[in-house]
Amino acid sequence: MADQSVVPDYALADELELTDPAQYRALFDETRMKIVHLLLERAATTTELAAALRKPKGTVGHHLKVLEYAGLVHVVRTKQVRAIEARYYGRTARVFLYHDWDRASFDGIGLEPKGVLAETVTEIQQLPAELLDLPMITNTRYARIPAERAAEWRQRLIELLDEFVRQPRDGEVTYGLLVGVFPTQRGHLPEPKDGAS
Repeated sequence: MADQSVVPDYALADELELTDPAQYRALFDETRMKIVHLLLERAATTTELAAALRKPKGTVGHHLKVLEYAGLVHVVRTKQVRAIEARYYGRTARVFLYHDWDRASFDGIGLEPKGVLAETVTEIQQLPAELLDLPMITNTRYARIPAERAAEWRQRLIELLDEFVRQPRDGEVTYGLLVGVFPTQRGHLPEPKDGAS
């Protein structure tokens, strides 16, 4: 069976490790995160991105320049449209790797855990009634496990996110997938005493 995972219509590296604080500042902004997510589908012009984001072209153009300066997007092709040259932007990598939550969070925006949860809750609260009948689930489970196992689960969830984002583009609704493994301050029962079942 052929691999039907989504492949943008331009060449890009598999991954880029973020090492410069400027890259973190560039990427972890709500609008810029949405731009790089859209560019996983295909290369797009400022006009196309502005329409998808429902934002002015000037605003989107500014965000593209910030991302471009940080090396996260670049012009992948141009096309002459009447007297104007349309520039199509694409990501520089399919996956941006980052390591530190404190570097990934600026002004409460971005991938700081509370920011992600707040943004997701807001999106769900704003869903129109006709979308509430579509497939959706939220749930939480807890397990007392060693840090090494938590790291393994984190890796599995990262792989699941990657699989999700590579799905063929189809349908009329964009779905979100929120995952997380996090430490808690929940108590736990002590180990049973000798002879206890």
